[in-house]
Amino acid sequence: MRLRIAHSTIVRYDPPAAGVIQVLRLTPRNHEGQYVVSWRIDVSVDARLNAHEDAFGNLTHVFTADGPLETMTIRVDGEVDTQNTDGIVRGTVERFPPSLFLRETALTLADEHIREFATEARPANGDVLGHLHAIMQRLGEQASHDSGAPQEAATAVEVFARKRGIARDITHIFIGAARSQAIPARYVAGYFSPSGAAEQHIGHAWAEAFVAGLGWVGFDAVNCVCPAEAYVRVAVGLDALGAVPVRGTRYGTGDEKLAVAIKVDQ
Repeated sequence: MRLRIAHSTIVRYDPPAAGVIQVLRLTPRNHEGQYVVSWRIDVSVDARLNAHEDAFGNLTHVFTADGPLETMTIRVDGEVDTQNTDGIVRGTVERFPPSLFLRETALTLADEHIREFATEARPANGDVLGHLHAIMQRLGEQASHDSGAPQEAATAVEVFARKRGIARDITHIFIGAARSQAIPARYVAGYFSPSGAAEQHIGHAWAEAFVAGLGWVGFDAVNCVCPAEAYVRVAVGLDALGAVPVRGTRYGTGDEKLAVAIKVDQ
């Protein structure tokens, strides 16, 4: 399947920013089941994009721009060919052993309720893959995806208590539940093309968990499926903060507001 992605982020500063530093994790890599045909990032400010790789092997671009800036626009256009690998991820850049992804973060830390939830999903035969599928299924049934939920970063504990959140939040619960069972898990940011979907206002997120003998396997607890050809994998991290598409700082005080528009066509 060939997916065409158009992603724009407009940042408005009030009062105008004296300058900005931005880190972009907006560029996917090739791996088994995913081939980047074309990819372009444009920014509305006079700046040079410096390409780097972060600690997890994500492709990043860093730029600085002088102000005053009232608005700044970042646009992505690209095409990616995808194939169904049944959620199994191979051919990716792996700089750390899976055990690193047992490390808890403030956003993914599991409390006793999440640990109990994960333990109850464990099959009698102890099958790890079956356990992960059960966690995903139970989470999809108990926590509702709500695009209107608060956009501020919330912890897995907070989201599990209210039983609703955006894809980022539900993914944090899955990661916390898996790690509470000694299963390495990590956060994935990317794009998803549901059939008949209109313009999206936030990127998609899912998890990957490590299964001995298989490697990393994707789990989308929002849609209760393992990612297939309708997904484009962009960046990974211990949690959303390590894979956020656009992150930076401004010089000077004031407010900034983001407007995001994403369209993924098949």
